[in-house]
Amino acid sequence: GTIEQINVTPVKKYQFITAKMVPFLIIGLVDLSIGLIIGRLAFGIPFEGSIALLFLCSAIFMTALLGLALLISTFSGTQQQYMFSAFLFIIVFVLMSGVFTPADSMPVWAQKINLINPAAYIMRINRMVMLKGSTFHDLGRDIISLTMVAIVFTTLAVNRYRKTA
Repeated sequence: GTIEQINVTPVKKYQFITAKMVPFLIIGLVDLSIGLIIGRLAFGIPFEGSIALLFLCSAIFMTALLGLALLISTFSGTQQQYMFSAFLFIIVFVLMSGVFTPADSMPVWAQKINLINPAAYIMRINRMVMLKGSTFHDLGRDIISLTMVAIVFTTLAVNRYRKTA
């Protein structure tokens, strides 16, 4: 199919990974826009901070998730293996993100695992930007950490990807 045709072309691994990520990143940002509009108009959710900052952080978050997804796919032999593995990560990341229970009340080992959890960073960032009007300066540590997670996941995905013909 299409993947076999791409694999025999002289496309570099990072170009292939980027091409796989960009459309989903755009779709994610469109979904974010729709969600923010509905949240504001239908539910009256306040927005105190910078929309540009929120979109920047969300793009970094989506890049981290897409990098993780592609990394998981490099370990999976079939689509079914990938789906079950990705589902496991999604459940763990959402439950540990702080959306249901504060991350500070988790055991120390869980807080350490949360250091590689992109959802934990974006939850804090969303709350701080939307509800408190926090600035880039206020969120610098979380933004840098989220960016590092995105870089690590994406770099590992590029390095693990094998072109097969």
